[in-house]
Amino acid sequence: MPYWMKIFYERKEYVINFDRVNAFCYEQNGRVTFWLPDSAIPIVINPQNNLEDYQKVLKYLEQVTDVEVDSGHWVKIIDGKNEYVVNLHCISSFCQEPNGRITFWLPDGTIPIVINPSNNPDSYLKVLQFVKNTTGYSLS
Repeated sequence: MPYWMKIFYERKEYVINFDRVNAFCYEQNGRVTFWLPDSAIPIVINPQNNLEDYQKVLKYLEQVTDVEVDSGHWVKIIDGKNEYVVNLHCISSFCQEPNGRITFWLPDGTIPIVINPSNNPDSYLKVLQFVKNTTGYSLS
């Protein structure tokens, strides 16, 4: 069931199906960035300029990443200074290196997401399980 949300950004009003958003990125300064579905347009929300929409986005992310509610296709990945919440259904390819590290790319951007078992063990296993369940192939 689509999860539609209305937000205001740069004097424009958007109605967005958040279930079609590929990824969200938390930055250390509190900003949350996501890219509109079917475009590369980034939306950057922070609590200083749009507290209400910022809280709506965080609430949505809490729901999809809640361990008690297994969404199955959303995964939280800590990559350096940023934390990504990625919708794995939007990913078209996964690459595993001999050291076990897995890389995939967001469809609306050129940002590679890198995950390894030592930094994100739970998310790493979730990606492996998703690949197996979705493609029938196992990454080692």
